[in-house]
Amino acid sequence: MEGSVRCSANYVPLSPLSFLERAAAVYGERVSVIHGHVRYTWKETRERCLRLASALAHMGISRGDVVAVLAPNIPSMYELHFGVPMTGGILCTLNTRHDSAMLSVLLGHSEAKAIFVDYQLLELGQGALRLLAKDRANLPHLIILSEPDESLSAENNYETLLRTANPQFTIKWPLDECDPISLNYTSGTTSRPKGVIYTHRGAYLNAIASVLLNDITTMPVYLWTVPMFHCNGWCLIWGVAAQGGTNICLRNVSAKAIFNGIYLHKVTHMGGAPTVLNMIINAPLSERKSLPGKVTVTTGAAPPPPKVLFQMENLGFHVIHSYGLTETYGPATVCTWKPDWDALPSEDRAKLKSRQGLQHLCIEELDVKDSVTMKSVPADGKSIGEVMFRGNTVMGGYYKDIDETNKAFAGGWYRSGDLAVRQADGYIKLKDRAKDIIISGGENISTIEVESVLYNHPAVLEAAVVGRSDEYWGETPCAFVKLKDGAYASSEEIITFCRAKLPHYMAPRTVIFEELPKTSTGKVQKFVLRDKAKSLGTIFRSGGSKL
Repeated sequence: MEGSVRCSANYVPLSPLSFLERAAAVYGERVSVIHGHVRYTWKETRERCLRLASALAHMGISRGDVVAVLAPNIPSMYELHFGVPMTGGILCTLNTRHDSAMLSVLLGHSEAKAIFVDYQLLELGQGALRLLAKDRANLPHLIILSEPDESLSAENNYETLLRTANPQFTIKWPLDECDPISLNYTSGTTSRPKGVIYTHRGAYLNAIASVLLNDITTMPVYLWTVPMFHCNGWCLIWGVAAQGGTNICLRNVSAKAIFNGIYLHKVTHMGGAPTVLNMIINAPLSERKSLPGKVTVTTGAAPPPPKVLFQMENLGFHVIHSYGLTETYGPATVCTWKPDWDALPSEDRAKLKSRQGLQHLCIEELDVKDSVTMKSVPADGKSIGEVMFRGNTVMGGYYKDIDETNKAFAGGWYRSGDLAVRQADGYIKLKDRAKDIIISGGENISTIEVESVLYNHPAVLEAAVVGRSDEYWGETPCAFVKLKDGAYASSEEIITFCRAKLPHYMAPRTVIFEELPKTSTGKVQKFVLRDKAKSLGTIFRSGGSKL
């Protein structure tokens, strides 16, 4: 339009680094990070991040270089999310549950020029570097992360680097807001991890969206039970800074540590996969503490069973259910609560809250489509389609993998691979991953629905369902179950329980009692369970009922 111009006065590339600048200016003396006896203010956190950036630049890290980190939720992990991008570098957070072989592959693929390793994971990190040395001459710089109050004197120690670095470092802001800020490798629930590219723009927008969907107001106290390495802490590492909050770092997640953290620091917000919620509701009375106030918990990563949501609410937690993927910067939808649902019975409220809802404010479009015709499925709660997204908080692409990127974006939408239905009010409800749906005698069986029933059994702590080869039906549900401590149930009892609550074809035909393999974010590794079910062989029937 005539008279309109784009210039430095009205356009600046979006970057979540600006949140730290504002936090230091507005909330400078407020506590930013707490880790045991260690406390920093927002002014101190900014200075430490600038010193980190200066140290990295002195090492030769510059715009476009990848810096990796292998660490739990500790202050240095938080600082790296600002310090690395301040150099123009790209942060690559590595899953602490990977073995040295996988870490070596990811370091090689990312071409990381430096790696920060927590002292408790040093053997793992050094093992990865030894393997990497077989294929690469120039290894990444290794910097050891010690506890801030127990710093080592070695030159490659994090605290030593910060003490000798320049606190007046000049931040290298992105030249383009679509420049990469981080590289997140997928959790490997289905296949070999892929490197998902996050941009400054996407991180900025999803941090704001996460703040809004979590009902995070000014100066929250956030307990870190979500791994910071997973989707950059669902982008709330940057989001908490935007609101001048206090980050409570939690090196090891347990029910006792969660209750103690909430009680000691008057926590207002936290997050976690349903496995974390399950840990809380099954905590022994000796480990529980009364909540000092309202604690909002955002859950995601896997569909939460309604029973778990119901029990969390009974303990006094306010649960918000979100859904997303690494490719959508973490949270992409939220099951926004409507006041008229408050009058419903508690079980009905839990069922409504277990849905994935609709897109958050920074996703432009969410749809459930036929993956072949790309037509939207009807909102009848029955027709299954693939969940697809369009918006500014969809990944930039897969690093060094244009074929997979194009496949994911085919048809102009990001194809999640998740199957869902759209209900009459428009809210979506996940049914399964495309690879997890069980087709038995021509009928689609949602493993999520079967798992929700299993969680209602009083002896069941955790459950996961996959398909097992069946001579007559093609495949039938095979349940892997972990029982509560001291509880007992037979496979026959579990099957009978499910048959009383589900159509017979949906009930498990096989029940295996064992620990469930999980990713660090709490997702059950169903590809591992599918392999186990396959090793059981095909179910053969010599005669009698097929039911």
